[in-house]
Amino acid sequence: MPVPSTEKRAAVPPSDTSADTSADAGADAGTDPRNAPRSDADPGAGPEADSQDTLDLALPGELLTLLAANAEAGPVPPALPPAPSPTPAGEDLLDRVGDWGPATTGAGTFHLVPVRVDRDLALVSRWMNDPAVAAFWELSGPGTATEDHLRAQLGGDGRSVPCLGLLDGTPMSYWEIYRADLDPLARHYPARLHDTGIHLLIGGVADRGRGLGTILLRAVSDLVLDRRPSCARVVAEPDLRNTPSVSAFLSAGFRFSAEVEPPGKKAALMVRDRALRNLL
Repeated sequence: MPVPSTEKRAAVPPSDTSADTSADAGADAGTDPRNAPRSDADPGAGPEADSQDTLDLALPGELLTLLAANAEAGPVPPALPPAPSPTPAGEDLLDRVGDWGPATTGAGTFHLVPVRVDRDLALVSRWMNDPAVAAFWELSGPGTATEDHLRAQLGGDGRSVPCLGLLDGTPMSYWEIYRADLDPLARHYPARLHDTGIHLLIGGVADRGRGLGTILLRAVSDLVLDRRPSCARVVAEPDLRNTPSVSAFLSAGFRFSAEVEPPGKKAALMVRDRALRNLL
């Protein structure tokens, strides 16, 4: 699974749990007035009142025939409700990432733009073939691994959106914004509904090692929390070997929640909570 600086990305709706075991988790009765005892002073109570209110009604013959036919046919089973859809009609699983707009950061104006294969494949492939990146993303080589990776997301149900990160209009990073609660990662931690995950790759060598990862991770996680009101937590799972990546998340207001083992790696589960966003 990918992560900041250099990572590979690792869906099943999970169970809600309480916050803080590997990143935090997320889920009356009244008195019915019809059950209240009737007062003895109630003029409608008592056998005499009941008998006085009884009327002899003659049902029409056609209605009697219809009732008899229905009785022979047996009770009518209740209609079954429609099966719930995992993606209700018209719903965007990530609240239209392409419409989130720019964010002002200490490094300049940052903008997430969904990837277009015809326009962006060459650039993303070049980044993926950097040896420092390839060690974690595993999408390098002369084949179509990067293209297949992008098309799988773009052709899916929208649970993961690959994006270019533009700083002052210049593409300089690759991102994946994804529904962590619908991702295989959810099998490895107590996920909550609408948990949103982040993968980040800083593209150019000149942009690495100078604090940009921290600035951009905070900016993008703020965008997630601002544009996705249903999301209470932003999560990530950088490879434990990728110390600069883990450090960038910590500096960006994420906390280390647990060590997890999605397929192929040992990862640090990093969490940024909506409730703590102004404290960390």
